[in-house]
Amino acid sequence: MTLTEVTIPYGNRTRVLHIPAQNLLAVLSPRMVAPCQDALGEIRRALIEPLGTPRLYDAARGAQRVVILADDLTRLTPVEMMVPALLDELNAGGVSDAQVTVVIALGTHRPMTNVEIEAHFGRKVTRRVTVINNPWQNPAEMVDLGVTANGTPVSVSRVALDADFLIGVGSVVPHHIPGYSGGAKIVQPGITGAATTGATHYLSTRSRRSYLGMVENVVRAEMETIAARVGLKAIFNVVLNPAGETVQAFYGDPVLAHRAAAQVSRQVYGIELPGLADIVIAGSHPCDIEFWQAHKSLYSADLAVRAGGTIIVVAPCPEGVAIMHPDMLAFTALTAAEIEAQIDAGTIRDVVAGALALAWARVREHARISLVSDGITPEETRALGFMPYATIDAALLAALEQHGPNAQVTVLTHAPDSLPIC
Repeated sequence: MTLTEVTIPYGNRTRVLHIPAQNLLAVLSPRMVAPCQDALGEIRRALIEPLGTPRLYDAARGAQRVVILADDLTRLTPVEMMVPALLDELNAGGVSDAQVTVVIALGTHRPMTNVEIEAHFGRKVTRRVTVINNPWQNPAEMVDLGVTANGTPVSVSRVALDADFLIGVGSVVPHHIPGYSGGAKIVQPGITGAATTGATHYLSTRSRRSYLGMVENVVRAEMETIAARVGLKAIFNVVLNPAGETVQAFYGDPVLAHRAAAQVSRQVYGIELPGLADIVIAGSHPCDIEFWQAHKSLYSADLAVRAGGTIIVVAPCPEGVAIMHPDMLAFTALTAAEIEAQIDAGTIRDVVAGALALAWARVREHARISLVSDGITPEETRALGFMPYATIDAALLAALEQHGPNAQVTVLTHAPDSLPIC
């Protein structure tokens, strides 16, 4: 039997698997689109060519308090270049560094440490302005803004709400909840409370398994409604290639600039499928820290696998399943109907975790899920509703025995950042 060796990223290492050549359908990765020649120059160009808004130094002139929302260490956004460029524009408009605060839009992620903040943002940022974690776990630091027309309760960071000018910084990749990351997502879930995030996450699971790659959808609309209520004035987003290099930057109106970025993101991360596979091996890079991030591998794999097939997720997860949601293992193996019923009944109080568990359960209804991970124990894997394997080859062998000698196998080397297109 001829075996084809395939290497996929695994944290800061790689993993090698061996696939019978007769079974291999495809090895797919986001296209390695060439980066722009001068990333800093492209970032500055975007600021002087805004989409749908005045230039920042004019728009923010006279502002006393400016807040920049920026994503955390789970994202590759080059904030160390983008934030100083914003500060220089603000300075040109008469806003001093002392009037600017950077709020790390954690969502419901854990706070970043001082060491991580320094590494992520760089000294050019931390020496100029105050950088703080969004205090989503402290009710006294959050403000209740009532509910949306859809009934979503809205609480938001007081620091951001009190700003005279609010800017969101992020990157745009396909995302299973709002279709694409970036844009208004820096506000919701970035700086809102857990109940707000739970409601929008739950909304994303009610009618389909995911909205991956769908630009216009009910979740995106809800996020943009919330961002407008909070007062998001502008976004500064980039599209990166799979190596984390800047392809193009976009500054301007939170909707117009985001849609322009999403079009470019689809060109970078969209991958044409030769057909649906019986088995999809999904590497979790670059979402490697915990399964709370690595689960993004499931949704691209879900689009690439046949009904009744097998998805093999390969993810190091050195921080385990979900640091901020440790109780979710009590219900993640339940059926989708059981999870939904418990959320509706209030039995599952952590609706953010419940909504993700529901999304995983919906994928499990479509395909079996196996997991290869050094950071998640076999017991935890079974509690997730998955089958544990020590190696990719062992998981693949089991799947081939399940689906037969003619089963077709597709490998998604960077599944979280892939958008399979049939």
